[in-house]
Amino acid sequence: MDGAKNNAAAKATKAEAAKTEAAKTETTLVEIFTDGACKGNPGLGGWGAILRMNGAEKEIFGGEANTTNNRMEMQAVISALQSLTRSCNVVVHTDSQYVQKGISEWIHGWKARGWRTAAKEPVKNEDLWKILDKLAAQHKVDWRWVRGHSGHVENERADVLANRGVALASNPAKATT
Repeated sequence: MDGAKNNAAAKATKAEAAKTEAAKTETTLVEIFTDGACKGNPGLGGWGAILRMNGAEKEIFGGEANTTNNRMEMQAVISALQSLTRSCNVVVHTDSQYVQKGISEWIHGWKARGWRTAAKEPVKNEDLWKILDKLAAQHKVDWRWVRGHSGHVENERADVLANRGVALASNPAKATT
């Protein structure tokens, strides 16, 4: 009899913890602003992201020696989502229609076709799309496209970070985070 009571109490505690975590997710809003850059395509590339929550900001960036602009646009979002420690409501601001449309529209068809395009070609950057899809599923994400290089303050800041990533890729000893 005591075992049944303890089991019921444990289930109730787990259910309450799940409700508390769900409430945190519903109230935690993280805004993410991303950009990618590439000097040559393919070539030296960089990505940058700004994460904002409750007035606090975090800037992150990185780079790769031989990459494409689309991969850097995707890596910016991936790295930002990877830095979140729990499920959140997220607004991703990107100047990449490739990222915004890819994750919110095209990916459903790609997955249904076994990661093939409508033309039956392999999806480019499948490795990153799979990572992004998995990360996005952990959050409630609103994907927003912004026009690049049009005076959007955070997009311009993310562009500066992405170019720091390019510098990092070209000379890792000189760039700092």
